[in-house]
Amino acid sequence: MFTKFKRGNRFAVASLAYLSVLFLIALIVAAFVKSNSHFKQVVLSEMQEDYTWTLLVTGDVMLGRTVNTRTIQKNDFAWAFKNTADFLKSADLTFINLESPLVENCPQTDTGMIFCEDVRHVEGLKFASIDIASVANNHSLNYGEKGLKNTKEILQSEGVLPVGITNPKYTKVKGIKIALLGFDDVECYPNYIECAGEENVKNDIKEASQNSDLVIVMFSWGVEYTDSPNKRQVDLAHLAIDSGADLILGNHPHWIQPEEIYKGKLIKYSHGNFIFDQMWSEETRKGVIGKYTFKGTELEDHEYVSVKIYDYGQPAFE
Repeated sequence: MFTKFKRGNRFAVASLAYLSVLFLIALIVAAFVKSNSHFKQVVLSEMQEDYTWTLLVTGDVMLGRTVNTRTIQKNDFAWAFKNTADFLKSADLTFINLESPLVENCPQTDTGMIFCEDVRHVEGLKFASIDIASVANNHSLNYGEKGLKNTKEILQSEGVLPVGITNPKYTKVKGIKIALLGFDDVECYPNYIECAGEENVKNDIKEASQNSDLVIVMFSWGVEYTDSPNKRQVDLAHLAIDSGADLILGNHPHWIQPEEIYKGKLIKYSHGNFIFDQMWSEETRKGVIGKYTFKGTELEDHEYVSVKIYDYGQPAFE
């Protein structure tokens, strides 16, 4: 005679069988992990190393005016980078704000606010392994549309990615697709470079976020010779992060400005000067190189390495 199980008994038996299977699986996994712990540690270590990469970001780079004349006198277009090149080369990516267009027959001068640099300065950029240069700043049109076009073409021909003419641009590091954008909020030329109008910032970054794994934005913004960001800088930085940016980098004030963490994302408002001929004050002679260390798409660590400018254009570590 068959005994009928009540519904509760059936459920209890099924639950017991299910738990027994889970327990058996757990025992098998534990045995495997114990016997293969060394193998697993090695694999994990290799994965962590493989997906760790660094981005270096300098303060303003202006290779014109007295930097240009000094370099030509020395007949060494790597001169400005001699003390810092090894460090710059150590990164997976190095990103600068280039404040002087590359111009054929650039006039030699130590005065004025119309900047240009001898086209041979691209040799210095190559020497220091500069990967990306934002040209979205108030000096990009100092030599007109032709000067901007020449700058773009020369940079591209030597493997330096110009950003800020049209956003976004993309590059890859260890399989990670990175979107790079540049915006000018100082004296912008909307038909030639990317301006930091709210809608433009929002739309460009949203497009970049949809087509990449990581979004890095450089702004030329703020007030010169000030040590803290103004409301406009803060508002733009927050808007950029709200729109999908992962890291905000600032330049133009020529003084170092602080950082901020907003919604878990880092904002560095100004890196100060890196290569410039502003020897007339301590503040304008100083800058930091931001070292941003990522694990995959996550910013894991960052630090700032101090530099000081000597001889009207050559930074050295402090």
